[in-house]
Amino acid sequence: MVILITGASHTGKTLLAQKMLERYRYPYLSLDHLKMGLIRSGNTPLRPQDDGALTAYLWPIVREMVKTVIENRQSLIVEGCYVPFDWRKDFDPRCQSEIRFVCLAMSDAYLETRFDQIREHASDVEARLDDSDCTLSRLKADNRAVIEGFGRCGETVALMDSDSDYEGTITSLLQAHGAAADPRAVWNRRR
Repeated sequence: MVILITGASHTGKTLLAQKMLERYRYPYLSLDHLKMGLIRSGNTPLRPQDDGALTAYLWPIVREMVKTVIENRQSLIVEGCYVPFDWRKDFDPRCQSEIRFVCLAMSDAYLETRFDQIREHASDVEARLDDSDCTLSRLKADNRAVIEGFGRCGETVALMDSDSDYEGTITSLLQAHGAAADPRAVWNRRR
């Protein structure tokens, strides 16, 4: 079973992955860690801010890792921004049935009323060394692109809007995917 968590920046992907790791005891792959390992080792000339190029560079590697995990009947949580909108085209139906997809995004209204809180909690799970690019306008644009892009490909986006409670959203995602004693029983239903 592979749990694929993606979404816009600062939406809590890493927090959700950490909670799922604790609950299910599945290994966890951070795409940010993979990205930084490849950049720092000199295996790519790309820079951390090269988002589009990083998706094109990282996704083929991640895609084949996911296929290997499924072929070996193992479990893995994969978390990060570098998942293309049309990711399903890379997997046959059997593989898709073993992948649970979660996409997190925030509405403009949510961001406008909670921007200071989002900034305050940006390093709760992992330290952000440079978060200077976290501006309200950038987060709005990123979230809109995620909502539109994944929506265009028919994916469900867990959208936090003006009436949403952040912790409640994360808790409901955990409960929706973990109500049964055997997580596979719940995860086998496509969202």
